Amino acid sequence: MSNSTSRPPATGSTDGVPIEKSCFEQQREALVADVATSLEHVLQNINKLNRSLEGVIAVGNEFGSVEALWSQFENVMARDSEAEGPGRDQEDAREEPRNQEKS
Repeated sequence: MSNSTSRPPATGSTDGVPIEKSCFEQQREALVADVATSLEHVLQNINKLNRSLEGVIAVGNEFGSVEALWSQFENVMARDSEAEGPGRDQEDAREEPRNQEKS
């Protein structure tokens, strides 16, 4: 990961020997390296999660046809019960007094 604020190491003006980095700069570089490593791990884990979610979605899509079949069955059964429902309620109401008279 490149840092736009990083500068090349300073060199001595006469002999070209690099000047020793301060404690702050050393710690900063270590922290930047740790952050870069952590971000790389996060990216890898996000990619794993994405693959897992794609697998779950694929399995869910396999049940689409089964869901459609059950939905169609439910709709057919609902239509049948609506068509027979009012007649059955009236028949049940007529049979109830007869059953009570026999008791």
